[in-house]
Amino acid sequence: MSRLLMSVIRAAAWILLVVIAALSLVPSRLRPESGLPNNFEHLATFAAAGAAFGLGYSRRPNSLMIGLVIFAGAIELTQVFVPGRHARLSDFVVDAVSMCVGVMAGSIIATHVLGNIVSD
Repeated sequence: MSRLLMSVIRAAAWILLVVIAALSLVPSRLRPESGLPNNFEHLATFAAAGAAFGLGYSRRPNSLMIGLVIFAGAIELTQVFVPGRHARLSDFVVDAVSMCVGVMAGSIIATHVLGNIVSD
């Protein structure tokens, strides 16, 4: 994988985390909705972020998963302090599992499919 592509993937991963945090911590009336079920929105968004981290930092999947699970928990807990938002255990579970599956998928793709030529 080229250095430029690796940089773009890594930037996308961090941008996705910022977007997730921003959308999770605004009052509910300001949060855009897709019309899809809540769990599907969470699954898609958090899996995409996990996959981007797995692709960009494929040599550290276990550390990534631990960090991203902590991030998902922090986001859920912080919502308690946002008007109109609430923390749900079910959202946390979907977010954490989706991120871990995304990290593993991204890591496997980077390592075994793309060859992961660029070192971490």
